[in-house]
Amino acid sequence: MSDNQHHPAHNRRDFLKTAGMTAFTTSLFTGRVRGANDRISIAFIGMGTMGLGNLRYALEIPEFQPVAVCDVWQPYVERAQAEARKKDVEVKGVKDFREIIADKSIDAVCISTPDHWHAYMTVEACKAGKDVFVEKPACTYVEEGQKMVEAARKYQRVVQAGTMQRSGGYFKKAAEIVKSGNLGEITFCHTWQASLTRQEGEGNPPDSDPPEGLDWDLWLGPAPKVPFNTNRWGVSPKRWSTFRYFWDYAGGAMTDWGVHLIDPIHQCFDEVMPLAVSAMGSKFYVKDNLETPDTMLATFYYPKFIASYESRTCNPMPLLGRFGAGTAIHGTEGTLIVTRSGCWVTKNRDSSTATPLTLEKDRELAAMNVPHWKNFLECIKTRQKPVSDIETCVRSTTVCLLANVSLRSKMRVDWIEKDWAVAQKEARPYLKARYRKPWKLEV
Repeated sequence: MSDNQHHPAHNRRDFLKTAGMTAFTTSLFTGRVRGANDRISIAFIGMGTMGLGNLRYALEIPEFQPVAVCDVWQPYVERAQAEARKKDVEVKGVKDFREIIADKSIDAVCISTPDHWHAYMTVEACKAGKDVFVEKPACTYVEEGQKMVEAARKYQRVVQAGTMQRSGGYFKKAAEIVKSGNLGEITFCHTWQASLTRQEGEGNPPDSDPPEGLDWDLWLGPAPKVPFNTNRWGVSPKRWSTFRYFWDYAGGAMTDWGVHLIDPIHQCFDEVMPLAVSAMGSKFYVKDNLETPDTMLATFYYPKFIASYESRTCNPMPLLGRFGAGTAIHGTEGTLIVTRSGCWVTKNRDSSTATPLTLEKDRELAAMNVPHWKNFLECIKTRQKPVSDIETCVRSTTVCLLANVSLRSKMRVDWIEKDWAVAQKEARPYLKARYRKPWKLEV
């Protein structure tokens, strides 16, 4: 184990150097100079649940001027336009995101599409001189994430990722406590989420024709050409979109929940990356046509501690007596638990109870989304890195992707950060983006 592996700052420099990136500074900004009262024209691509939510957050900030909404399914375009009208804002409806990218009057874009589109759209938006808000996980392949960071640096773009917890008071407090040293020496971190799904899951619908108003080929984009299936598309008013449980488009619970749960660890430990990852899991219980595990356990070997992630969708028992999902950091002096509802510290001498550090219903500390969007706005104006700069999300996403690589390759993978690759040659194909023609990811 080299000394370089123990220094996150050094590793980040290696990552930037490897990707051929330049420093992100105000002096390099080549966009138009803004006055203090200028509004930022922004378009929204992908108008499902997350996209509609992001539109609502932006509408709460007067300095943003939503000008267009884009989706490959016409009913979503119309729904988003109706949402904007509630605030007396008229936005243009667009089906093809390339029209948004080509529009020079648009300053920024919000990308809330299925995960397999995040990297391509982010890179293209950066190349077109637009700042970007992109949802998590950053990407579906490790290689994509590296190119996203490269594009942000090369074109001097502000790219804020949707890991909005970093703007939340509870998570900021957690990082402050860990860095203070009050937990003592930390050797173990634990992340988890638990729920109880139905054995029939989302069922086994047959392939069929796409619904009216949906451009299925454009929805697939760089993903393999396959017939339309309701669960692959995943849209339903009564459930969370199920595209995230197919390998072609996402990484299952590991990248959906896992990024949010592991990202606080990275926030607390200055973006350090693991040295090795090992994961196992399967569909033990659920009988639907979704592909990713219903149960999974991953272990991450960091330079100074072990971290674990467990996904239980077949048993809702909360951990530590009360938490259905959370991040716990265990030290020689105490344990910290952070969730979206609060931040708790238990000293080892009184380990029977977890005393709230802050009030669970403190609205100011609990707020995340609007503060996250305000941070994005401020950084567009100042050209500073946002709180969830794309590199931080790429790092947290990559850790989760490596767990899936371990799962699917059935081997432990050793991470070589300076190469942004794994040591095991047999696992490397899982890191590479495989785009359907004519789509190409080029920075």
